[in-house]
Amino acid sequence: MGLLGKLICQTSIKSDGDVFHELFSSKPHHIHTMASDIQGCDLHEGEFGKVGSIIVWKFTVDGKEMVTKDRVEAIDEEDKSVTFKVIEGDLLESFKIFVLTIHVDTSGEDNLVTWSIDYEKVDESVKDPTEYLDVVLRITKDIEAHHLSM
Repeated sequence: MGLLGKLICQTSIKSDGDVFHELFSSKPHHIHTMASDIQGCDLHEGEFGKVGSIIVWKFTVDGKEMVTKDRVEAIDEEDKSVTFKVIEGDLLESFKIFVLTIHVDTSGEDNLVTWSIDYEKVDESVKDPTEYLDVVLRITKDIEAHHLSM
């Protein structure tokens, strides 16, 4: 079992992919009103929608409340992707590196959301972070349900 890893999951959504991308790229502070696993998203430094900004996320994983401070590493409006790198917080107890990327493909009939997690475990005893994929899939479906109910 290696210390470096990458996990990827995809799901299709019926709601507007451009709006979905906009939430993560420039309005992440609105997500907690749509997704029950997110309790808060606060700007710590910079400006929402800008690379280099620092965002503090409060969320729940398997019933455990967690906090991370993430730097926005990349926002690609053309490709509709956003990359966050954890720089402080609970995740760094188990991982030296934890990078989350969300990509929305709006070219088909449905919109395809792809989440990827690149990580490095602190040691061999740490399990792969599959529970975080479960969380991002629930967040995706919560946001979709919110937009479809409007």
